[in-house]
Amino acid sequence: MSELKVYNSLKREKEIFTPITPGHVGLYVCGPTVSGESHLGHARPYVTFDIVFRWLMHLGYKVRYVRNITDAGHFEEEGRIAEDKISNKAVLEKLEPMELVQKYTNLYHWAMKQLNNLDPSIEPTATGHIVEQIVMIEKIISDGYAYVVNGSVYFDVTKYNTDFTKKGEPYGMLSGRVLDEMIATTRDLDNQEEKRNTADFALWKNAPPEHIMRWKSPWGEGFPGWHIECSAMSAKYLGEEFDIHGGGMDLQFPHHECEIAQSNVCNHKVPAHYWIHNNMITINGRKMGKSYNNVITLTQLFNGGHPLLEQVYHPMVIRFFILQTHYRSTLDFSNEALQASEKGLKRLSEAFTNLKKLTPGNNHPATDKNLDNKVQKLLSEFEEFMNDDFSTAKILANMFELVPIINGIKDKHIAADALNADTLRLLQENMKLYIEDILGLQLNITTGDNKMESIINMLIQLRKDARAKKDYATSDRIRNDLQAIGIQLKDEKDGNMSFVIN
Repeated sequence: MSELKVYNSLKREKEIFTPITPGHVGLYVCGPTVSGESHLGHARPYVTFDIVFRWLMHLGYKVRYVRNITDAGHFEEEGRIAEDKISNKAVLEKLEPMELVQKYTNLYHWAMKQLNNLDPSIEPTATGHIVEQIVMIEKIISDGYAYVVNGSVYFDVTKYNTDFTKKGEPYGMLSGRVLDEMIATTRDLDNQEEKRNTADFALWKNAPPEHIMRWKSPWGEGFPGWHIECSAMSAKYLGEEFDIHGGGMDLQFPHHECEIAQSNVCNHKVPAHYWIHNNMITINGRKMGKSYNNVITLTQLFNGGHPLLEQVYHPMVIRFFILQTHYRSTLDFSNEALQASEKGLKRLSEAFTNLKKLTPGNNHPATDKNLDNKVQKLLSEFEEFMNDDFSTAKILANMFELVPIINGIKDKHIAADALNADTLRLLQENMKLYIEDILGLQLNITTGDNKMESIINMLIQLRKDARAKKDYATSDRIRNDLQAIGIQLKDEKDGNMSFVIN
């Protein structure tokens, strides 16, 4: 059995994975800020680290997977003023802050179930750990690495960098950024006069009178900074030093860099041994952003309710789409790519169904040794690929080499006894294990949504027939009745019709 190798962002190379405690793994992944609904970009890290979680358990490790919920703070360091996203959104939606938090936490959990992600072992919230964050901030202040101004507390990045560079652990050790260059290129922003240096970041922020979410602290009423919560919660549930810290590449700086600095001051250790980061999702070659009107929520993705979407996409199509590309590579979203994934998933599903129906016979002289060896080699590489930094794309590529062999046996283009009985059993067992347990793909996706899609397509066909007969009254009635229940028909250039569920 090959050893598990992971790409460690901290070392910028693949390393053999060796847990701190044999047989046990501590895994911390940054969860969502529940000030709004999760979007397509959020799907990738949570699917990625679901795969990491599944594979570590498959290898026999007892895994404590901690994924937090940010339900307070997370104000913008680069904004004109320090803003609490939860409080601001609560005002806009005319909800109590925790009512808003519950709404979007529920939606997030629903989306994770749709994507077939396993639940984490522990899902702590920022608001549930205010005390731990305050204790940590007090320690940082007492050690001389933070200062208080007008009820806010800032981390002194320059002092930290001076002292910890001597230990070989400068600020920027994870992201590769150099502090002097960061300072030289930082824009002058409003509300920065409190800081000694533009690179300093807030550990605690004083709450103005109109601020809704606020807690008492030694420095006055306020709310925590974004970075401190993960340092406090990871230390509480995984210890001062743990195995893996994960998240999207966009969190490498400043979030994870600040986590390292805070934890290093408090515990004199870099918190995680291995830092794993997934790359970003782009949409038609563009970064996802509100200014491009291309932020697609997971609900919109699953019901087709966004102008950029040509159709509804099943959550398993999204999961399959994500797994077809290595997690460290950029993944470009487009309707063409998702439609290709939909076809690929259907092909794999049909082959898997066919495979389960094949019955191993007795070993026979007619066994095709070359074919038998090919199948065994393709299967043996599954484990090798997963142990090579979780290469799900390579596993799927191997599966699609097995698909024509499976279908060939089913269709009798390949002799039923061309494969050794043991090899066929191995093929059935391994395909089931990796498709269902490791990749987490649910291939039997004949759900209510699919039935509804079939009904809508039947109505579309009836409308096309009516139009062909010039029965425009029936055609218009079908269109209007569907529109009344939130289903928008779209006439395509080729004469076909598609639909969007609003």
